[in-house]
Amino acid sequence: MSTATLTRTPFERRVEEARPSKGDINALIMDYLINAGYPSAAKRFAKEAGIAVTPEIVSIEDRVAIRDAIHAGDIQTAIEKINELDPQILDLNASLHFSLLRLQLIELIRKCTTPPNTDITEALTFATTHLAPRAPTHPKFLSDFEHTMALLIFSHDNLPAQLSELLDPALKKKVAIEVNEAILSSQGLPKEARIRGLVKLRSWAEEEARKKGLHLPKTIPLGLDNDEEEDGEDDAVNGSHSRRAHGAHGDAMQT
Repeated sequence: MSTATLTRTPFERRVEEARPSKGDINALIMDYLINAGYPSAAKRFAKEAGIAVTPEIVSIEDRVAIRDAIHAGDIQTAIEKINELDPQILDLNASLHFSLLRLQLIELIRKCTTPPNTDITEALTFATTHLAPRAPTHPKFLSDFEHTMALLIFSHDNLPAQLSELLDPALKKKVAIEVNEAILSSQGLPKEARIRGLVKLRSWAEEEARKKGLHLPKTIPLGLDNDEEEDGEDDAVNGSHSRRAHGAHGDAMQT
């Protein structure tokens, strides 16, 4: 028996007793890859872990295509793909639909006001047809519409902070995340990967335990990066999980 085993606290011994199974960890990794939208990594991990390729894995590619279209500013294509996937997603979510149409207007304004282009007719026509009728239905819609139209007045080289945010790529990423969550909900899948929820729950539990003065180690590593070396078969299993998780995530970032 190693010295590390002899000096473990009651908390650490309980952690050892509650060690998740290999299948549970694989399920968490797969859930994350599906939720975040990494088709190549999900298929590769499914093959390595011996997990059946489910319809959820296959449908990732639809969400990725929509996400990429939004990031590229091709909002019309994104809207068409969403409607092909499930027309009710936008029919039942007026706020999301308005956000997409506003992004489309922003892209038109960007195009119309970039030299040598000076004709704003296309942007005005789109705004009048698609956003003006919706703007009065909600105070936020009206405010967002007014701010967006202000992009036609001010020079884009010296915009107030509130307007410059509209041209920031972060806005497209934000809307893409909202679209991804809406699609997941329409498919009966959770909006957030389960592992994110578990990390939040763990953080809350640790904070509450420390507030109550319970005896805990000074630091409690998540154990996702082989924080502590362990002996025997457990170390081999953990190393295998870590390599596969990091490998899948690395591939995901390149997808």
